[in-house]
Amino acid sequence: MRKLIGACVALVCLVLAGVAVAQIVSGVPSAQPAEGSQVNLLATGFSTKVVAEGSDALENPTATQVKYGFLNDGTRTEPDQNTYLVTSSNPGGPTAGYEYGRHFLIQGHENGSNKAYATRINLDVTDPAHRITYLGNEASGVGLTSIDGSAYDPFNGMLLYTSEAGSGGGVIQGPLKWATTTAPTMERLDGSMGKAGYEGVVPDSLGNVYLVEDTGGSGVTDGVTATKVKQPNSFIYRFVPTRRGDLTAGKLQALQISIDGESIIFHSGAGARDDALGEAIRVLHSGATLQAHWVTIHDTATDGTASFDANALAKAKEATPLKRPENGKFVPGSDFTSFVFDETGDTDKTAGLYPAAAERGAWGALLELKMPEAGATSGTIKTVVLGDETHNSFDNITFLDSHTLLTTEDRGDTLHDQENVLDSIWSYDLNKNYGEIQGDAQRLVALGRDPEAAPSGAEDNEPTGIYVSEGGTSAGDLVGASDPSASPATRIFFTEQHGANDTYEVVAPAVTLPQGPQGEPGPQGQPGPQGQPGPEGKPGSDGKAGAEGPTGPAGKNGATGPAGPTGPQGPQGPAGSKSQVTVKIVFSKTGGNSRLLARTGSAGSVTAQVTATVGGKKMVLARGAGSVGSTGQAKVTLQQQAGVVRGLDGSVPARLEVKFTPAGGGKAVTVARKIRYEVGS
Repeated sequence: MRKLIGACVALVCLVLAGVAVAQIVSGVPSAQPAEGSQVNLLATGFSTKVVAEGSDALENPTATQVKYGFLNDGTRTEPDQNTYLVTSSNPGGPTAGYEYGRHFLIQGHENGSNKAYATRINLDVTDPAHRITYLGNEASGVGLTSIDGSAYDPFNGMLLYTSEAGSGGGVIQGPLKWATTTAPTMERLDGSMGKAGYEGVVPDSLGNVYLVEDTGGSGVTDGVTATKVKQPNSFIYRFVPTRRGDLTAGKLQALQISIDGESIIFHSGAGARDDALGEAIRVLHSGATLQAHWVTIHDTATDGTASFDANALAKAKEATPLKRPENGKFVPGSDFTSFVFDETGDTDKTAGLYPAAAERGAWGALLELKMPEAGATSGTIKTVVLGDETHNSFDNITFLDSHTLLTTEDRGDTLHDQENVLDSIWSYDLNKNYGEIQGDAQRLVALGRDPEAAPSGAEDNEPTGIYVSEGGTSAGDLVGASDPSASPATRIFFTEQHGANDTYEVVAPAVTLPQGPQGEPGPQGQPGPQGQPGPEGKPGSDGKAGAEGPTGPAGKNGATGPAGPTGPQGPQGPAGSKSQVTVKIVFSKTGGNSRLLARTGSAGSVTAQVTATVGGKKMVLARGAGSVGSTGQAKVTLQQQAGVVRGLDGSVPARLEVKFTPAGGGKAVTVARKIRYEVGS
């Protein structure tokens, strides 16, 4: 089947006038102190609004799960990673015929004791009886534990959840759409992805699923000194399905990092000390560019589909252990070739200040994996941010734009008390180099502590579930496919966990565009004609001409002359410098043709064509055109030129050209990019 490739998703951005996500110009200068009840502070211009409170009732409660943030016995449910989705139709729910809207926020709940579950906040619904929907737990009835991560897989219509429960954890899937009024059945994927303390879960454009494991290691002994520095004990995984969309069969891989050809691997016994405090882990966190390779640790085709321990296999296959990575995201616009993930580190001041531990990731770090193409088996990796005493314990991450990364902290109560500070949400500019990026960081949120978390002995709040997206559910809308700041539909969410369990939407400051000057008024109309003179005076009695009589009254004014023509309109003022809207072109396989989805800031028309030079001759392989309506969207089918592609076979280097012409005579914009066009059967 012929298709456009390049991960089946290609993105083209046309910069036009509009309003997008504002940047963080002035961050919060300091964290909130870990004493008493504190309010949340946000960067200048930013604010929050509550989209769900922990005390909100579930639409369809069970005997145990009754509220968004609390079980029936008052235990906190701990809503965690958020996933924002915008659907094209009503996905259904427990109330037959009810209109649930099109905008949703999904989250798993991290509570243990096999009482974890998932929820859906129906953002368009105002009726509290239908505002939050319980999505259920697994069909076997044994329950779920520590649901943390969540994501949407557009290739099978499934919501993916991760269980951060060590050797009891794993990946669970359940459909987004409801077939009946009963919560959809969830399915464990232990036979394909194995059991591990998975947290981050991220699909790419090929249908692969990247998994980030958070399994803490033990403290190491340095000579005779027992330290708080912990041995790296977690791995980065990738599941490559045999058939895209079917996550029950395929290969589970783990990331292996090497220095000068020697792999960084896990050591038991006395070798644990060097894993945490040796030279290899120092080089890994030095900012040096190292080699990375994906090693297959399990293949359902040869190893079967019985449940297995992914962490144990990663160690046996010599993958590289890391210091509690928790989350990862693809860099927007990188065509799923650049993947940034974090390490939380040791979350203990004693460990961070231990000699030589800080430069080995004790405070945490951010690392970037770069691959030559999506799904590549090898690439390079380097640390881009090394944590320190002020910025540390990195957890959830997301991208505000194509180079600005947001990351939450999860210091935990111990480090809160040791430093007398609460957690923050940080912003990092990945365009900065290793030496200057930390000093340039901006604090988006200085988290407070709500009254429910403030009493002595209660667990402090944690910012979690930071998520930035425009929410589309097509393959071309995957998180990381395009720059979220370029769309006015982008929204930002996070949850304040462990206390009242409230979830917030972050409202970015508005951007106002200047207007052009008003045109000059037209010239004044001509005056009307002069009035008629008065009558002549009567002659005098002596026969002589009488004196001149008085001037007669003035005649009536003539009709007002016609108005002069209106002066020319002044030129349109320039667009605001910080605002932009993208036209996003999404390719997906639909039989022999490809669909093009254009999103613009105004009405107009779109034309597109795919060309290639074969045998020295330029040929048009596919073309299409369409109109952009008042909604700023258009769907166009790129029709293959059957007579041209006939006889071609394989993957052909090609060029995509897209032209957008605004309605009303605006200036047209044309962009082009290199793609690959696959032809043949």
